Amino acid sequence: MAEAPALNLFLETVRGHGGQRAPIWIMRQAGRYLPEYRKIKERASFLEMTHDPALAAEITLQPLRRFPLDAAIIFSDIMTPLEALGVEIAFTPGPSIAEPLAVARGDRSARAAG
Repeated sequence: MAEAPALNLFLETVRGHGGQRAPIWIMRQAGRYLPEYRKIKERASFLEMTHDPALAAEITLQPLRRFPLDAAIIFSDIMTPLEALGVEIAFTPGPSIAEPLAVARGDRSARAAG
């Protein structure tokens, strides 16, 4: 199966081969102004949007439907992997950690701050 032209441009650039132009994509934050994103945000929390594969995919694709972009960044957040480590996080509205970790200089063992 042949790659789509935009995907081909992106992949060729990632592989280190020059293209006709630099590929274009936007960070997921740039899509927050879209009315379709705001509609989803009315019924789902930020964490629900990152945990639900269908919602995350929908949010990822929204900018691609409106603009001639070459790639998309999957909707998520840099903080979400912390949950797998047992760290409780919340977005109210920005990210917060229930029990932040503190590591003393020179000490390699983490402990709950406080």
